Amino acid sequence: MKYRRIKGTNDIFGEEIWYWRYVEETFRNVCESAGIEEIRTPIFEQTELFVRSVGEESDIVQKEMYTFQDKAGRSITLRPEGTAPVVRAFLENSLVDRGFQQRYYYVGPMFRYEKPQSGRLRQFHQVGFEIIGPESPKADFEMIILVDTFLRRLGLTKYKIHLNSIGCPVCRKNYREALKEYYGQVLDNLCDDCKRRYETNILRLLDCKVDHEYALNAPKSVDYLCDSCRAHHKKLKEYLNTFEIEYVEDHTLVRGLDYYTRTVFEVRHEGLGAQNAIAGGGRYDGLFAELGGSSVPALGFAGGIERIILALKAEGIEIPMKNVHLVYIATLGEKAFMDGVQLAGELRKKGLSVDVDIMDRKLSGQLKHASRMGSRYAVIIGDEELEKGIVILRDLETGDQVEIDRDFAADYIAERVSKD
Repeated sequence: MKYRRIKGTNDIFGEEIWYWRYVEETFRNVCESAGIEEIRTPIFEQTELFVRSVGEESDIVQKEMYTFQDKAGRSITLRPEGTAPVVRAFLENSLVDRGFQQRYYYVGPMFRYEKPQSGRLRQFHQVGFEIIGPESPKADFEMIILVDTFLRRLGLTKYKIHLNSIGCPVCRKNYREALKEYYGQVLDNLCDDCKRRYETNILRLLDCKVDHEYALNAPKSVDYLCDSCRAHHKKLKEYLNTFEIEYVEDHTLVRGLDYYTRTVFEVRHEGLGAQNAIAGGGRYDGLFAELGGSSVPALGFAGGIERIILALKAEGIEIPMKNVHLVYIATLGEKAFMDGVQLAGELRKKGLSVDVDIMDRKLSGQLKHASRMGSRYAVIIGDEELEKGIVILRDLETGDQVEIDRDFAADYIAERVSKD
């Protein structure tokens, strides 16, 4: 074998594709039922967009971005996340002229160079949406309740929503000083990354998987919130409690991107081991101004399709799988083939999945292939059938077959399939 897929990527086909379609179509349905519009952005952007938005000291920028120079010498990066491109598109296309509030959802691939693990690939896929304009905690509440609706619509139940507030630039200053004092006492014991982050971005220490035990006893961001942030967080929890949306207050939760302010949340599934985060997000009220626009409150979330599918499998959730080879038309001879193509068109207009043999095989070979592809029915047409003005419909599961008048074949087959 000369060519193989690149490490950290996957080929998706067969029964697996139905999991993907189930997740994507459920997400689209939930978003569109809530009046959220779709947006599609390029898979590569100027590198500076992600450096400015995600944070120069974040692991994504420091270690994980796929960055290269194009033929014009420009620094280009494959998108590692979906929020910054949506904000860039909003600003560049003057979508502010449409007024507020605005909401956009996306589905697509992202790219990060990290060690491939179960549910964590170098090309991975996300669903997500952004809510642009509202500052009220009502927006935070709607974001979380829509995420919860999406996951429950999929059939998932064994997950928990972790919630925190990391404040705004006003109150975060005092919180950073408290973290500096706390971590300064154990600085020699920290990993090299944390020692660097101690000087550049102290909040990142709470997100470290190596030194997580220190984060458990670190000062809590909620104890340093300003009056406005405290009221925002309190009101959000009141909304969630009123609607009985269960959540866990997690004071170590900061998320991995620097643009977050106030509300941050993460959805963790109990069946996935260490890599158990299947969705997350929060507010990013300063990102529009950081990327050159005016100050616009905004928030959003993203969910990893690969991990959501692992969660579905962990819970044993059965998903709908359509048989794309439901009816197989086997023909013998040129005239029979032409009639088979015509019948296939009639059946497809009625919404059936129909395959026609184009390999010029013997009848036994055609029927064997039909069974191998999972077809339930085979329509057999040869010279004898053409002469009689009939087709033969064979049930490939039972072996039973029936002769059908050609003029009524499409109606009969469609009715027969609908009853199964």
